[in-house]
Amino acid sequence: MSDYRFRIIGISAKPNVDRVGETVHRLYDELRRRGFTVLLDPVSGEMLGGGDILPLEELGRRCDVVIAVGGDGTLLNTVRAVAVHDTPVIGVNLGRIGFLVDISPDEVSARLEEILRGHCLTEERLMLKAQIRRDGRVIHEELAVNEVVVHRWITPHMIEILTHINGRFLNAQRADGLIVSTPTGSTAYALSGGGPILYPTLDAIELVPINPHTLTNRPIVIAGDSEVKIAFGTAKDMRAEVTCDTVSIPEVLIDDHIVVRKAEKPFRLLHPLDYDFFEILRVKLHWSNC
Repeated sequence: MSDYRFRIIGISAKPNVDRVGETVHRLYDELRRRGFTVLLDPVSGEMLGGGDILPLEELGRRCDVVIAVGGDGTLLNTVRAVAVHDTPVIGVNLGRIGFLVDISPDEVSARLEEILRGHCLTEERLMLKAQIRRDGRVIHEELAVNEVVVHRWITPHMIEILTHINGRFLNAQRADGLIVSTPTGSTAYALSGGGPILYPTLDAIELVPINPHTLTNRPIVIAGDSEVKIAFGTAKDMRAEVTCDTVSIPEVLIDDHIVVRKAEKPFRLLHPLDYDFFEILRVKLHWSNC
Protein backbone atom coordinates (compact mmCIF):
# COMPACT_ATOMS: atom_id res chain seq x y z
CA MET A 1 0.00 0.00 0.00
CA SER A 2 2.96 2.37 0.40
CA ASP A 3 2.98 3.07 -3.36
CA TYR A 4 -0.62 4.23 -3.46
CA ARG A 5 -1.66 7.88 -3.25
CA PHE A 6 -5.09 7.04 -1.79
CA ARG A 7 -6.13 4.74 1.06
CA ILE A 8 -9.91 5.06 1.57
CA ILE A 9 -11.96 4.63 -1.61
CA GLY A 10 -15.67 5.36 -2.00
CA ILE A 11 -17.95 3.84 -4.62
CA SER A 12 -21.19 5.41 -5.83
CA ALA A 13 -23.34 3.72 -8.45
CA LYS A 14 -26.24 4.18 -10.81
CA PRO A 15 -29.25 2.17 -9.62
CA ASN A 16 -31.18 -0.57 -11.42
CA VAL A 17 -28.63 -1.43 -14.10
CA ASP A 18 -27.28 -5.00 -14.23
CA ARG A 19 -24.03 -4.03 -15.90
CA VAL A 20 -23.34 -1.48 -13.16
CA GLY A 21 -23.76 -4.20 -10.52
CA GLU A 22 -21.22 -6.41 -12.26
CA THR A 23 -18.68 -3.57 -12.40
CA VAL A 24 -19.29 -2.60 -8.76
CA HIS A 25 -18.71 -6.20 -7.64
CA ARG A 26 -15.46 -6.40 -9.60
CA LEU A 27 -14.27 -3.02 -8.33
CA TYR A 28 -15.07 -3.82 -4.72
CA ASP A 29 -13.31 -7.20 -4.81
CA GLU A 30 -10.18 -5.81 -6.48
CA LEU A 31 -9.88 -2.83 -4.15
CA ARG A 32 -10.35 -4.96 -1.04
CA ARG A 33 -7.83 -7.49 -2.33
CA ARG A 34 -5.26 -4.70 -2.72
CA GLY A 35 -5.79 -3.61 0.87
CA PHE A 36 -7.90 -0.47 0.39
CA THR A 37 -10.65 0.52 2.78
CA VAL A 38 -13.80 0.67 0.63
CA LEU A 39 -16.91 2.63 1.63
CA LEU A 40 -20.17 2.40 -0.29
CA ASP A 41 -23.10 4.64 -1.05
CA PRO A 42 -26.55 3.08 -0.45
CA VAL A 43 -26.98 2.06 -4.11
CA SER A 44 -23.66 0.20 -4.40
CA GLY A 45 -24.18 -1.25 -0.91
CA GLU A 46 -27.52 -2.70 -2.00
CA MET A 47 -25.87 -4.21 -5.09
CA LEU A 48 -23.25 -5.88 -2.92
CA GLY A 49 -25.70 -6.95 -0.23
CA GLY A 50 -23.77 -5.23 2.54
CA GLY A 51 -20.49 -3.55 3.38
CA ASP A 52 -19.64 -0.20 4.98
CA ILE A 53 -22.57 1.88 3.70
CA LEU A 54 -22.76 5.65 4.17
CA PRO A 55 -24.82 8.50 2.70
CA LEU A 56 -23.18 9.93 -0.39
CA GLU A 57 -22.39 13.19 1.40
CA GLU A 58 -20.56 11.26 4.11
CA LEU A 59 -18.42 9.49 1.51
CA GLY A 60 -17.04 12.90 0.58
CA ARG A 61 -15.99 13.56 4.17
CA ARG A 62 -14.51 10.13 4.83
CA CYS A 63 -12.90 9.11 1.52
CA ASP A 64 -9.70 10.12 -0.26
CA VAL A 65 -11.39 9.61 -3.63
CA VAL A 66 -14.83 8.47 -4.84
CA ILE A 67 -15.40 6.31 -7.94
CA ALA A 68 -18.72 7.01 -9.71
CA VAL A 69 -19.94 4.00 -11.70
CA GLY A 70 -22.65 4.77 -14.26
CA GLY A 71 -23.07 7.67 -16.64
CA ASP A 72 -22.67 11.42 -16.51
CA GLY A 73 -25.78 11.71 -14.32
CA THR A 74 -24.24 9.48 -11.67
CA LEU A 75 -21.08 11.56 -11.71
CA LEU A 76 -23.09 14.81 -11.43
CA ASN A 77 -24.89 13.56 -8.33
CA THR A 78 -21.62 12.34 -6.82
CA VAL A 79 -19.77 15.57 -7.46
CA ARG A 80 -22.52 17.76 -5.96
CA ALA A 81 -22.40 15.65 -2.79
CA VAL A 82 -18.64 15.36 -2.27
CA ALA A 83 -17.09 18.49 -3.80
CA VAL A 84 -17.61 20.54 -0.62
CA HIS A 85 -14.99 18.29 1.01
CA ASP A 86 -12.50 18.72 -1.89
CA THR A 87 -12.81 15.00 -2.59
CA PRO A 88 -11.80 14.10 -6.16
CA VAL A 89 -14.00 11.87 -8.32
CA ILE A 90 -13.18 9.21 -10.92
CA GLY A 91 -15.81 8.35 -13.52
CA VAL A 92 -16.39 4.83 -14.87
CA ASN A 93 -18.60 5.05 -17.95
CA LEU A 94 -21.55 2.70 -18.32
CA GLY A 95 -23.80 5.34 -19.78
CA ARG A 96 -24.33 6.45 -23.37
CA ILE A 97 -22.57 9.68 -24.32
CA GLY A 98 -20.29 10.12 -21.32
CA PHE A 99 -18.49 13.45 -21.69
CA LEU A 100 -17.54 13.33 -17.98
CA VAL A 101 -16.99 9.66 -17.23
CA ASP A 102 -14.05 8.51 -19.33
CA ILE A 103 -12.96 5.05 -18.10
CA SER A 104 -14.68 2.08 -19.72
CA PRO A 105 -15.48 -1.08 -17.71
CA ASP A 106 -13.06 -3.07 -19.87
CA GLU A 107 -10.10 -0.98 -18.73
CA VAL A 108 -11.10 -0.34 -15.12
CA SER A 109 -8.36 -2.46 -13.54
CA ALA A 110 -5.43 -0.97 -15.44
CA ARG A 111 -6.66 2.62 -15.38
CA LEU A 112 -7.49 2.62 -11.68
CA GLU A 113 -4.12 1.12 -10.85
CA GLU A 114 -2.42 4.08 -12.53
CA ILE A 115 -4.70 6.71 -10.98
CA LEU A 116 -4.58 5.30 -7.46
CA ARG A 117 -0.78 5.39 -7.64
CA GLY A 118 -0.99 9.08 -8.50
CA HIS A 119 -0.23 8.71 -12.21
CA CYS A 120 -3.14 10.84 -13.38
CA LEU A 121 -4.33 14.25 -14.51
CA THR A 122 -6.26 16.38 -12.03
CA GLU A 123 -8.81 18.84 -13.41
CA GLU A 124 -10.46 21.57 -11.38
CA ARG A 125 -13.73 22.77 -12.83
CA LEU A 126 -16.09 25.44 -11.59
CA MET A 127 -19.57 24.73 -10.28
CA LEU A 128 -22.51 27.12 -10.01
CA LYS A 129 -24.54 28.05 -6.96
CA ALA A 130 -28.13 29.11 -7.56
CA GLN A 131 -30.26 30.97 -5.03
CA ILE A 132 -34.00 31.56 -5.19
CA ARG A 133 -34.72 34.85 -3.42
CA ARG A 134 -38.22 35.82 -2.30
CA ASP A 135 -39.07 39.01 -0.40
CA GLY A 136 -35.38 39.61 0.24
CA ARG A 137 -34.77 36.13 1.69
CA VAL A 138 -32.96 33.12 0.22
CA ILE A 139 -35.62 30.38 0.22
CA HIS A 140 -33.63 27.77 -1.68
CA GLU A 141 -29.99 27.19 -2.62
CA GLU A 142 -28.55 24.49 -4.87
CA LEU A 143 -25.28 23.56 -6.59
CA ALA A 144 -24.97 22.70 -10.27
CA VAL A 145 -22.13 21.02 -12.13
CA ASN A 146 -23.61 21.41 -15.62
CA GLU A 147 -26.22 24.13 -15.61
CA VAL A 148 -28.92 26.14 -13.92
CA VAL A 149 -32.01 26.36 -16.12
CA VAL A 150 -34.95 28.75 -15.74
CA HIS A 151 -37.82 27.59 -17.94
CA ARG A 152 -41.57 27.77 -18.33
CA TRP A 153 -43.54 25.22 -16.33
CA ILE A 154 -47.05 23.84 -17.00
CA THR A 155 -47.94 26.67 -19.34
CA PRO A 156 -48.12 27.03 -23.12
CA HIS A 157 -46.84 30.60 -22.95
CA MET A 158 -43.31 31.93 -23.13
CA ILE A 159 -41.93 33.67 -20.08
CA GLU A 160 -40.33 37.11 -20.07
CA ILE A 161 -36.85 36.93 -18.57
CA LEU A 162 -34.92 39.98 -17.38
CA THR A 163 -31.20 39.36 -16.98
CA HIS A 164 -28.59 41.45 -15.17
CA ILE A 165 -24.85 40.73 -15.09
CA ASN A 166 -22.99 42.17 -12.08
CA GLY A 167 -25.86 44.59 -11.55
CA ARG A 168 -25.90 45.80 -15.16
CA PHE A 169 -28.88 45.16 -17.37
CA LEU A 170 -28.18 42.67 -20.17
CA ASN A 171 -31.53 42.13 -21.83
CA ALA A 172 -35.22 41.31 -21.63
CA GLN A 173 -36.36 38.41 -23.72
CA ARG A 174 -39.43 36.29 -24.25
CA ALA A 175 -38.41 32.65 -24.49
CA ASP A 176 -39.10 29.16 -23.20
CA GLY A 177 -36.25 29.70 -20.75
CA LEU A 178 -32.60 30.47 -20.14
CA ILE A 179 -29.65 28.12 -19.55
CA VAL A 180 -26.82 29.33 -17.32
CA SER A 181 -24.07 26.83 -17.98
CA THR A 182 -20.60 25.98 -16.75
CA PRO A 183 -17.91 25.03 -19.28
CA THR A 184 -18.51 21.42 -18.20
CA GLY A 185 -22.18 21.83 -19.08
CA SER A 186 -21.42 23.36 -22.47
CA THR A 187 -21.58 19.84 -23.97
CA ALA A 188 -24.94 19.15 -22.30
CA TYR A 189 -28.22 21.10 -22.52
CA ALA A 190 -26.44 24.29 -23.62
CA LEU A 191 -25.08 22.49 -26.68
CA SER A 192 -28.60 21.39 -27.66
CA GLY A 193 -29.66 25.04 -27.35
CA GLY A 194 -27.02 26.16 -29.84
CA GLY A 195 -24.38 27.30 -27.38
CA PRO A 196 -20.63 27.00 -28.02
CA ILE A 197 -18.46 24.24 -26.61
CA LEU A 198 -16.14 25.62 -23.92
CA TYR A 199 -12.96 23.96 -22.75
CA PRO A 200 -13.98 22.45 -19.38
CA THR A 201 -11.36 24.18 -17.21
CA LEU A 202 -12.15 27.70 -18.44
CA ASP A 203 -13.21 30.26 -15.84
CA ALA A 204 -16.34 31.28 -17.69
CA ILE A 205 -20.14 31.09 -17.61
CA GLU A 206 -22.36 30.63 -20.66
CA LEU A 207 -25.90 31.99 -21.10
CA VAL A 208 -28.03 30.26 -23.73
CA PRO A 209 -31.68 31.25 -24.42
CA ILE A 210 -34.17 28.43 -25.02
CA ASN A 211 -36.32 29.05 -28.11
CA PRO A 212 -36.23 32.85 -27.88
CA HIS A 213 -39.02 34.79 -29.58
CA THR A 214 -36.46 37.17 -31.09
CA LEU A 215 -33.90 35.22 -33.07
CA THR A 216 -31.21 37.86 -32.50
CA ASN A 217 -31.06 36.77 -28.85
CA ARG A 218 -27.92 34.65 -29.01
CA PRO A 219 -25.73 32.77 -26.49
CA ILE A 220 -23.17 34.85 -24.63
CA VAL A 221 -20.08 33.89 -22.61
CA ILE A 222 -19.15 35.97 -19.56
CA ALA A 223 -16.41 35.90 -16.94
CA GLY A 224 -16.55 33.10 -14.39
CA ASP A 225 -16.73 35.44 -11.40
CA SER A 226 -19.84 37.21 -12.73
CA GLU A 227 -23.15 37.32 -10.87
CA VAL A 228 -26.18 36.52 -13.02
CA LYS A 229 -29.48 37.84 -11.70
CA ILE A 230 -32.70 36.69 -13.36
CA ALA A 231 -36.13 38.23 -12.81
CA PHE A 232 -39.46 38.02 -14.64
CA GLY A 233 -41.54 40.50 -16.54
CA THR A 234 -45.21 40.93 -15.77
CA ALA A 235 -47.52 38.15 -16.94
CA LYS A 236 -50.94 37.04 -15.79
CA ASP A 237 -50.27 33.33 -15.64
CA MET A 238 -46.48 33.08 -15.53
CA ARG A 239 -45.24 29.75 -14.18
CA ALA A 240 -41.56 28.93 -14.08
CA GLU A 241 -39.30 26.19 -12.79
CA VAL A 242 -35.60 26.20 -11.94
CA THR A 243 -33.51 23.08 -12.40
CA CYS A 244 -29.93 22.60 -11.18
CA ASP A 245 -28.63 19.61 -13.15
CA THR A 246 -31.21 16.96 -12.18
CA VAL A 247 -32.69 18.80 -9.16
CA SER A 248 -35.98 20.62 -9.83
CA ILE A 249 -37.27 23.64 -7.92
CA PRO A 250 -40.88 24.09 -9.11
CA GLU A 251 -43.36 26.92 -8.71
CA VAL A 252 -41.02 29.87 -8.85
CA LEU A 253 -43.16 32.99 -8.41
CA ILE A 254 -43.26 36.04 -10.65
CA ASP A 255 -41.67 38.28 -7.99
CA ASP A 256 -38.85 35.84 -7.22
CA HIS A 257 -35.25 36.45 -8.26
CA ILE A 258 -32.77 33.77 -9.27
CA VAL A 259 -29.15 34.62 -8.53
CA VAL A 260 -26.45 32.43 -10.06
CA ARG A 261 -22.74 32.71 -9.39
CA LYS A 262 -19.68 30.52 -9.22
CA ALA A 263 -19.64 28.20 -6.21
CA GLU A 264 -17.02 28.83 -3.54
CA LYS A 265 -15.17 25.61 -4.37
CA PRO A 266 -14.49 23.87 -7.70
CA PHE A 267 -14.80 20.13 -8.13
CA ARG A 268 -11.94 17.84 -9.03
CA LEU A 269 -11.91 15.06 -11.61
CA LEU A 270 -9.11 12.53 -11.95
CA HIS A 271 -8.30 11.28 -15.45
CA PRO A 272 -5.80 8.82 -16.94
CA LEU A 273 -2.61 10.48 -18.15
CA ASP A 274 -3.63 10.12 -21.80
CA TYR A 275 -6.99 11.90 -21.27
CA ASP A 276 -7.75 14.13 -24.25
CA PHE A 277 -10.87 16.31 -24.24
CA PHE A 278 -10.62 16.88 -27.98
CA GLU A 279 -10.51 13.14 -28.61
CA ILE A 280 -13.69 12.78 -26.55
CA LEU A 281 -15.37 15.43 -28.70
CA ARG A 282 -14.29 13.69 -31.90
CA VAL A 283 -15.63 10.33 -30.72
CA LYS A 284 -18.85 11.45 -29.02
CA LEU A 285 -19.87 13.99 -31.66
CA HIS A 286 -18.67 11.89 -34.62
CA TRP A 287 -16.30 14.53 -35.89
CA SER A 288 -13.72 13.79 -38.61
CA ASN A 289 -15.76 10.90 -40.03
CA CYS A 290 -14.77 11.49 -43.62
